[in-house]
Amino acid sequence: MKIVIASDLHGNLEALAILPRNYDQLWILGDLVNYGPDPAEVVDYVRLHAAHVVRGNHDHAVACGEDPRCPGRLHELAKATGKFTQDQLPPGDRQYLCGLPLQMELQMGQTRFWLCHATPSDPLYGYAPAASEKWSEECNHVPADILLVGHTHAQFMKKVGNCLLVNPGSLGQPNNRNALACYAVWENGIMSLCSTAYAVETTVAKVQGLPASEVVRSDLVTLLRTGRLAEVPTRDASQVCLQG
Repeated sequence: MKIVIASDLHGNLEALAILPRNYDQLWILGDLVNYGPDPAEVVDYVRLHAAHVVRGNHDHAVACGEDPRCPGRLHELAKATGKFTQDQLPPGDRQYLCGLPLQMELQMGQTRFWLCHATPSDPLYGYAPAASEKWSEECNHVPADILLVGHTHAQFMKKVGNCLLVNPGSLGQPNNRNALACYAVWENGIMSLCSTAYAVETTVAKVQGLPASEVVRSDLVTLLRTGRLAEVPTRDASQVCLQG
């Protein structure tokens, strides 16, 4: 049995194209849309090929009319691309995204899996990086051998008690300080983390044509090319004017 596991596709069709095709099942851990230029094509592919899909905060925001609750500048990027994404999706796709389960329990042979986008206690918005102490409690409260999560865009795998905690990273907008698309593969009882180069400049060219401000497009391109947002220069404290 070979299962390909991907999360945070974010409308990136070129990244989606590098996933292995010789799988028995494809599982998606949410955030099919927003930020990227091809939301409808990505949703179409997932609807056709994925065996199991859970809803992410961006799916929920675009399809159900909610705030994605992203931190800092990411919130501005999500807001700026949200209307474009909504306009690109037909009503059937929005209904599909809004109706996706928040989490699910699956069993493959003797192995029990728990799937959610963020954390089991807060499946849409809970933010817990790899080193977070939250994972001990999260893993203890799910009846699973393997807990699969996304949301942070950072790839990691570690043992927490009797549970294997796996984040495949982001396929479409990786936070890995490079432009490699990330995913995971579970095959014959062995979990592997994978990262692969894709046609990032094709995606960049599409992003540069999005109906958004130059600042938004520049940030999205930087994320795709470098796996992180560029730092905003801070002002010299001696030149900051304070208003009381």
